[in-house]
This record gives sequence, structure tokens and C-alpha cells, in this order.
Amino acid sequence: MSASVWLDEQPPVPLPRYGTGALSDLLPSIAASLGIPGEDNTLNLAPSRAACVFLIDGLGWELLRAHPVEAPFLHSLLGTSFAGSGSPLTAGFPATTATSLASFGTGLTPGIHGLVGYAVAVPGENRLMNQLRWVEDMAPRAWQPYPSVLERAAEAGVDVVQVNDEIFRHTPLTRAVLAGGRYVGAEFGDRRVKGVLKALAKPGPVLVYTYASELDRCGHGMGVDSPEWRAELRRIDGVVRSLAEGLPADSVLYVTADHGMVDVAPDNRIDVDTDPGLSAGIALLGGESRARHLYTRPGATNDVYAIWDDMLGDQMWVLTRDEAIEAGWFGPVVEDRVRARIGDIVAAAFGDVAVVASRREQGESRLTGVHGSMTAAEQLVPLLEVRA
Repeated sequence: MSASVWLDEQPPVPLPRYGTGALSDLLPSIAASLGIPGEDNTLNLAPSRAACVFLIDGLGWELLRAHPVEAPFLHSLLGTSFAGSGSPLTAGFPATTATSLASFGTGLTPGIHGLVGYAVAVPGENRLMNQLRWVEDMAPRAWQPYPSVLERAAEAGVDVVQVNDEIFRHTPLTRAVLAGGRYVGAEFGDRRVKGVLKALAKPGPVLVYTYASELDRCGHGMGVDSPEWRAELRRIDGVVRSLAEGLPADSVLYVTADHGMVDVAPDNRIDVDTDPGLSAGIALLGGESRARHLYTRPGATNDVYAIWDDMLGDQMWVLTRDEAIEAGWFGPVVEDRVRARIGDIVAAAFGDVAVVASRREQGESRLTGVHGSMTAAEQLVPLLEVRA
């Protein structure tokens, strides 16, 4: 799987379907289907006593459709997704884990929850905030102040259970966007299946959340065209099948993802750290290789925009901060506290290109599989449904 080919003219930007079919609409719709008042069932999900949502990191819609042999059970559910329409959800921009998990967990768009990229500037400070790895002096709920949907559900009397790897129990990202309910530590595989099914069997209403990170890690390291990635997809498909076959009465399983992924060849990687033109005027280089936030030096914004648009405009959408906000990239509303986290320039790839920084981001620059932009391969994620 690769990104779209290089084009002579820029394609139109396929904006996320915020408020009508985005990842941020899913958990509130599930909560509403469980009878929780005040939640919007935007996706028109049918009522149930108990629901489990399984988020598979990195399993894009196009990747799933392209691998029926490796994921026969998941592939068989494609026609039942998104209220029977067979349509995917959109992840939101940027299509990256921190942003997507925040959108999923809070039911809010990036411009409101504020996790607007993989690495973004801390307003008023000359440093970046990596929103996956976090920093010790940044309180999670100061950075993202809104309650999660899981918290709202628990307060409404729903039995909320997170069944997940123990390593995610106390992470800052969990506390910021996925707090709420009981946490049951269970490694991925049979223990995870048993933990989820045990939680779903209790008297309702019940809401269970579980997550798998292994496919994403494999894609980053080996690529989505690798035998290792396909083997991991087979394993995940088996776990989903086991969950589906064990569902107790009047329960439902939803399977989704946070983003897709594309492989970018080494020859198509542009290194900002070795290109004096692209690095000129940039104080901080944020985001990631397919969705860049450029924080410019005082007075340099216009020049940086002109250079990036001239050099990369045939492969990336390049907008100023105000243009990206006005266009709705981060949702219909961007709160004042969030604006300064967005780059002075925002660049999102539509061609087969990755903009790396070999000195500043040594590990990230060597990744095979990447994501972040608004191409279908990165942006579209499945919504699959299995009912007992």
C-alpha cells in the first residue's frame, strides 16, 4: 500500500467528515445506543445491552480491503460496517495515533481537544510536545481539559471496563483522553478475549474498550507490504473472530482503527535537515513525515510558505495556520488555547513522499510505514459490527 501518485496539479483536499462520519462520532454514538442521555447517536447505531469497541492501531480501511486472505473474518464484515452502508469512517486530521485516540476518547474534534499532531509546539515556549511520549511537567488534564466519553458513561451508571495491556494503564495519554471506568490488565490474545467477554456478560448497560498496538508497530518497522505485517494481521483477525464467536446475548462488538498507513520508499524521502532551503526560517519542526507543523522564526512565515509551496506543492498541500483552520482541517471550531499549537505553516502529503529530519528525528526518519495526511489510505478507517 502506498500513497497516491505524484500529480501535476494538486487534488482537492478530502476533508474529514467531522460530525457526520468521523472517528470522533463513534464513542458518543455507542454511548447513546446504550441509553445514555445527552449523547448523540450520529452514526445511528442500534440499541444494545452491552457494547465493546476494539480499536486496532494502524488498520486502515484500504489496507483491510486489500488483504482478504490475511483477514478473512474482518473482511467478511465489510458489508456490515457503518450502519450497513459499507462506508468507512474518517480519522480526522492529522491521521495519527495521539490525535485519533483523543478524538475517539473525548468525542471531540482536534480543534477542541487540542491534540493536533504527533509533536506540536508548547505555546509560549521554544519546545515541542510529543503527545505520545509526553513530558513530565505537562499535566494531562491541563493539556486536554474535557472529560472522556468513558468518564461520562461511568457517571451515567454504565459499567465501563477497559481491558488492555498493563503498560497503558497510567500513561499520560490514557489519563488525558481515555480515563474512566475500571481497568483490567490483559495481554493481547486469549487473556484479552476472556477479559472482554467476562466484562460483556455482566448485567447491562456495559461499555468495554480494548486496543491493539502491534499491527501499527509492525507497519512502522517493517512496512505494510511485509510478511511480518501480514502475519500480525492474521493474528489480529483470529482474536476478533474469537471475540465475535463468544459474544454474550444482546451484546455488540465494534471494530475500528485510528488511521491507515502507507509505505514510502527511501528515494522518496525529503530530508529537511540536509536541505538548506526547506530548513531556512524554521524554529521548530513538528508533526510527522506526512503531516508537518512548521513553526517559523519571527518574520519568516511568508518566506517559509513560499519555499515549501514552491518545492513541495506538487506533492503536499501547504497552507498557513489561518488557512488550515478556515478550511476545517482540525474541525469546524479551533479553540483559542489550541491555535498556537498549530504550525505557522501546515503541510500534508498527497504524493508518495515523506518529509523527514535525519538529525532531529533519527528514529522517526527510518520508519518504513508512515501516516498522518488526508489521503484515503491514511484517513479512512473501518467501522465493523458483530451482534450476538
